[in-house]
Amino acid sequence: MSPLHVTPVPLEKCSLLMNHGPTVLVSAQHGSAKNAMAAAWACVLDFGTTPKVTVVLDKSTFTRGLVEASGYFALQLPTKQMATLTYALGSESAKDVPNKLEKQGVTTFAVHGIELPLIDGCVAWLACKLLPEPNNQETYDLFIGAVIGAWADDRVFRDGRWRFEEAPDALRTIHHVAGGNFFVTGEVVQG
Repeated sequence: MSPLHVTPVPLEKCSLLMNHGPTVLVSAQHGSAKNAMAAAWACVLDFGTTPKVTVVLDKSTFTRGLVEASGYFALQLPTKQMATLTYALGSESAKDVPNKLEKQGVTTFAVHGIELPLIDGCVAWLACKLLPEPNNQETYDLFIGAVIGAWADDRVFRDGRWRFEEAPDALRTIHHVAGGNFFVTGEVVQG
């Protein structure tokens, strides 16, 4: 693994990476083809020894074809400093722009034993094996994945919790609301 500050997260804790509902970048690879797209509809489905996540991937997306062909995908959490890139990855299709990742300056890295492009600059990464549910996928564009590996940027996630209040503001996760506008994860409030 090449990026600095990337630390493994135990699978039984990986649901904590997404429980605040951020926008995600979905990446996949099949053969030499790889791509990434933004998705606002992703969430934790199950946690524990076999954690599961869901994500909506429209039939028109290039990334969906890679997920269906390879049986794997990654969800990663982009940051405030990546908002423009996130919007571009969600607005432009690799069907129309085959060199989309190169054009947007996206760099990826790999983890030993995981054949997925993980996007550099994010603050969390979940590698997932597709759990095929043909009816859900065809009818609702809903994909389910079993998390097989998880990592986080230790400047902002450590000891099993997010620490946005201690990290640089640029490392806060984002939440898409519409038209290229995002909210940034805010201050921690004790309950």
